[in-house]
Amino acid sequence: MTRTATNTPVSTPFGFASTAAEVVRGVDLTGRRAVVTGGASGIGVETARSLAGAGAEVTLAVRDTAAGEKAAADITGAAGGACVRVARLDLTDRASVADFAARWDGPLHILVNNAGVMATPEQHTPEGWEWQFATNHLGHFALTTALHGALAAARGARIVAVSSSANLLSPVVLDDPHFHIRPYDPALAYGQSKTANVLFAVGATARWAADGITANALNPGAIATNLQRHVGGRLLTPPERRKSPQQGAATSVLLAASPLLDGVGGRYFEDCAQAPVVVRRAPGDFTGVAAYALDPDGADRLWEASLRMLAAQV
Repeated sequence: MTRTATNTPVSTPFGFASTAAEVVRGVDLTGRRAVVTGGASGIGVETARSLAGAGAEVTLAVRDTAAGEKAAADITGAAGGACVRVARLDLTDRASVADFAARWDGPLHILVNNAGVMATPEQHTPEGWEWQFATNHLGHFALTTALHGALAAARGARIVAVSSSANLLSPVVLDDPHFHIRPYDPALAYGQSKTANVLFAVGATARWAADGITANALNPGAIATNLQRHVGGRLLTPPERRKSPQQGAATSVLLAASPLLDGVGGRYFEDCAQAPVVVRRAPGDFTGVAAYALDPDGADRLWEASLRMLAAQV
């Protein structure tokens, strides 16, 4: 495997086995407001739990508000005094995304774009968007750009984009992102959507750093959650490389809350450290981030293409 460095790599005292609670220990988020998409289950609820436990006011942005209310009650019950709210958000529904953003009032300090789907059967939104690209990238792109004013008002906001090692499977194919011509492949579709998450972090940081906004992407690792329901509900990762949901949320919480990441943006992390850049992947090795996922020109092309898609009428 050939790798190259990007910027000055960020290292931390945390690693593969660290938990979200360990990463946020000693961090005071009092007065900070956070949104966690997909915050009702999996690593999303653990991310929300740790941010709320550190004093942040957390909103769970979820499709299933009943599940969100249950998760919020669990978090507040375990951490007396935690402020956890629930709001409906369907990332494949442009009206739902617009409504969420319109209802948000005041600054937003932390936005964790955590919700996602993986390896779904072929399906498209009414706009003709491939489902994984629509959910994992376009929905979050629309949400984040709509919340730009709130993020800028925070004067030091952080955006966290939950990506995956699947970025190594495919670049974003802008000539046919929705598989209208290519034969549909659920793994490649997932891979390009996860590459898009990284490119978004690069593009957002480049555009919004002057507003005090930074964005980073991450691979949470292999965690048994509902995300695997379309691949047989099981992990193929060897047991020694698997993580608990609390361990899986650790890197998200690091990027969202740790002072070690002050002013850092446009990078990709795994196991609580900046990941190496992969130019040529060895067979079976799914660590690091593909060079094309950090390409500034690629980030610009995706940003402009995403704006065009969102501007198009159904």
